[in-house]
Amino acid sequence: MKIIRSKEFTAERSWGALDIANMGGITTRLHWTEQPYKWHVNDGQEVFAVLDGRVEMKYRLDGAELSTVLETGDVFYASVGTEHVAHPIGPARILVVENEGSV
Repeated sequence: MKIIRSKEFTAERSWGALDIANMGGITTRLHWTEQPYKWHVNDGQEVFAVLDGRVEMKYRLDGAELSTVLETGDVFYASVGTEHVAHPIGPARILVVENEGSV
């Protein structure tokens, strides 16, 4: 059993993570960041939930680059093959559920 106070979590570097669970190869991790990630495509599905802060999520759909601002409580689902990149707007805490070892 664990109780995690996400608003208190920080990391030594952007995108540092606290491993919460690994359920048969699907990981749940809490990330803290204040810097953008990199454009990437996961090797499976990804659930990206903003627990604290705001994040501009950029993604490519049919060759067009789109973006949306995710507020606290919002969830972004990246299906297999969705190219995307997260740009926090200030510090953010994000819960990510994805295949173990995914980018």
